[in-house]
Amino acid sequence: MNTTTKTFPLEPIEKASIDELRALQLGRLKATLAHAYAHSPVYKAKFDAAGVHPDDCQRLEDLARFPFTTKQDLRDHYPFGMFAVQRDQIVRIHASSGTTGKPTVVGYTRKDIDTWADVVARSLRAAGARPGDMLHQSYGYGLFTGGMGAHYGAERLGLTVVPFGGGQTEKQIQLILDFKPDLITVTPSYMLAICEQVEQMGLDPKALSLRVGIFGAEPWTNEMRQAIEKRMAIDAVDIYGLSEVMGPGVANECVETKDGPTIWEDHFYPEIIDPETGAVLPDGQEGELVFTSLTKEALPIIRYRTRDLTRLLPGTARTMRRMQKITGRTDDMMIIRGVNVFPTQIEELILKRPELSPNYQCVLTRDGPLDELKVQVEVAPGLDPQHIDARAAAKLLQHEIKIYVGSSVQIELKPEGGIERSVGKARRVVDLRPK
Repeated sequence: MNTTTKTFPLEPIEKASIDELRALQLGRLKATLAHAYAHSPVYKAKFDAAGVHPDDCQRLEDLARFPFTTKQDLRDHYPFGMFAVQRDQIVRIHASSGTTGKPTVVGYTRKDIDTWADVVARSLRAAGARPGDMLHQSYGYGLFTGGMGAHYGAERLGLTVVPFGGGQTEKQIQLILDFKPDLITVTPSYMLAICEQVEQMGLDPKALSLRVGIFGAEPWTNEMRQAIEKRMAIDAVDIYGLSEVMGPGVANECVETKDGPTIWEDHFYPEIIDPETGAVLPDGQEGELVFTSLTKEALPIIRYRTRDLTRLLPGTARTMRRMQKITGRTDDMMIIRGVNVFPTQIEELILKRPELSPNYQCVLTRDGPLDELKVQVEVAPGLDPQHIDARAAAKLLQHEIKIYVGSSVQIELKPEGGIERSVGKARRVVDLRPK
């Protein structure tokens, strides 16, 4: 890993005292609640139905009295019903893929775009980027927020941006070899695909010019981080965001600690709740992450349930709190014979076995009344799935999964390239159960 990045001055808010930060948050929270109530008919109706008014928020803890916002709220008021400004003030619209229903649509004023660029610039700087560095940008462009979010933030920081987007892996590698960028923004699963292609070309991924990889858009484990760093001799840093809250740049790991993304709390107020009851949990306890925007104009978001599972931790490299790396999502949790299983739990165990690769899928089927889980996983490059070492690794993996999650699973070994590659978010769960 290359950790020779230069030191840099922090923004004053990044090193402000907790009291200063909380005072700023409360002022911005009051303004956000008032803005939402006055200009969003949806939020006015939600607040009135819950019997709360923006004036009821006199402390940060009072936010718990206000209703949650869910993805369904945005779908119910598709496309622009949640906006709190006139349509002619919207300078950009993004949307989710809508693979499980209507897409969720988000809008931005000019000020929102500036705020977004600022927090992404701060994120990239925390990851080790410096003005004058070159960034190879491989998040997808278009309605997905990743590409343009990373791009605008990089330009705001003063980076040279190569706006490639996803796909065309061989061409991406050729430009990385020719242009010699310092950093890359990409999903961790696609970074592995790039790395594999580099090796198939007879080249050493460690010899690439890349110094830092900034990875997000899908859950990934610390074991995945270690595998990427070892294979590529880079710093692998986690960026977090979601379109409903802003896009990438809601939180980012600091390269000097790499101990979970620091939440930019001057713009996004976090809570952790019990996913079942909705009760707010104290810092340090695991639950569902909830965000309230503090500075957004077009789409203020109040207590948005992200479905991401994590815990809030004290700040280290910055005053602001960190979030533990996402362990999973409530909507990608598999329930196998009464046992809750997340793909990242499977990934963590796979990466302990050098005979296996990080490319895997969890396939769900149903045999009568019982759900069955089969883990399809590729063997390491150059290893035959029928080799005694590969079969022994599969048997150990099966045993460890049963001990760790309490349920028996099938293991199916695949040859190198046997798992479908994704140029964006990896498809970790394939549900073949009858609806």
